[in-house]
Amino acid sequence: MKYAFIEQHRQAFSVHRMCAFLGVARSGYYAWRQRGGEPSSRRRRQTITDQRVAQAFEQGKGRSGAPRLTRDLNDAGVPICRNTVAASLRRQNLRAKAARKFKATTNSRHGLPVAPNLMEQDFTATAPNQKWVGDITYLATGEGWLYLAVLIDLYSRKVIGWAMSERMTADLVSDALKMALWSRKMPKGVIVHSDRGSQYCSTLYQSLLMRHGLKCSMSAKGNCYDNACAESFFHSLKVEAIHGERFVTREAMRRQVFEYIELDYNRQRRHSAIGMISPEAFEAQMIA
Repeated sequence: MKYAFIEQHRQAFSVHRMCAFLGVARSGYYAWRQRGGEPSSRRRRQTITDQRVAQAFEQGKGRSGAPRLTRDLNDAGVPICRNTVAASLRRQNLRAKAARKFKATTNSRHGLPVAPNLMEQDFTATAPNQKWVGDITYLATGEGWLYLAVLIDLYSRKVIGWAMSERMTADLVSDALKMALWSRKMPKGVIVHSDRGSQYCSTLYQSLLMRHGLKCSMSAKGNCYDNACAESFFHSLKVEAIHGERFVTREAMRRQVFEYIELDYNRQRRHSAIGMISPEAFEAQMIA
């Protein structure tokens, strides 16, 4: 485009001055003229690369940076390196959605019994249903707050249970646990870790754990790192699917969360902790 501008105005202005103003080399302009105004082979390759990267970026809903896009393109049969993808993103001014901080939600100031910390920041698991982690976060809509509780299997980082409600109650976390039990076919002996929130210490939630033979574990007081994996999921959800969007109704937020968890996060999103593949792909690969 710059060379075409120079060509169009070279009778009125000095080529030397226009090249300096536009930040291009005169040699490049004259080489372009010799090619009859056609782009160079390097520029044609760049254009093809940019089209492929932009398409992959759009398919990923603007959530992926160079590392994940490189793997997406490689899996699609496009031999490309991370540096080339990063350069293409810069040329096109494409940036993955940026991070924001958010505050903790649950209230640990209560007189209910608290379980010991069985996890002790060991977030590794060698098989499904060894360790689950749960947490609650809040989501803003035009109709007011909507609360989301999740349970994640640390083996694959898959969200195996989740529930939403207009109120942050014991029923909310219990419903998420019931979904996890159902989806995992009622396993016994699982360590189920959470913070010390009143919802997790409630009689309703604790009786559900006991009835199904699950081991309750809770974070140390005031230590957010004890539940880092659940916090990391909420971070990804808010950065990739919530921030920058406006949700007029709670129902619109519910649809967005459902789509992110069930269609994007579990089935498509690459996770660094499991070899940069999705949770469902990881489980299928290990079972096979």
